[in-house]
Amino acid sequence: MNEPRTADQIRSLDPVNVAPPRDGIWTRRLVWFLRAMAVLSMLKGLYHWGVVLGIGDGPENNFTLHSLPWQTATVYFAIIDLVAAVGLWLAAVWGAVVWLTAAVSMAAVEVFFPQIYGGRVIVVVIEIALLICYLGLALQSAREHPH
Repeated sequence: MNEPRTADQIRSLDPVNVAPPRDGIWTRRLVWFLRAMAVLSMLKGLYHWGVVLGIGDGPENNFTLHSLPWQTATVYFAIIDLVAAVGLWLAAVWGAVVWLTAAVSMAAVEVFFPQIYGGRVIVVVIEIALLICYLGLALQSAREHPH
């Protein structure tokens, strides 16, 4: 009923990729950077949601007492930071795009609309430094995978 298999037939059943592909050092560093940014984005998003919900603030610092632009920006960052955190943790391309959008948005709000959050220069410097780190790691990672 069952005929014995030949060595060629058995060899043809071998998996296509015996060894998993190894990521380079820069790719691993990029993934660790994205995970660190995911944690930071999660903390920022939770902070903004805490502000929206009034957690930790007294009645004199109520969310509804702030200006409409401040409320809008706070809700925007509460949402976008949490979405970015998920995408960054998964190391998905869309996560990096959402994170870049959030970082540029925060820097733009601080520079062009100082009346919203106070125009903190340190926030802009940190966001730009993180963007430069990401771009450097992404370029080095891309050099490891010349496709």
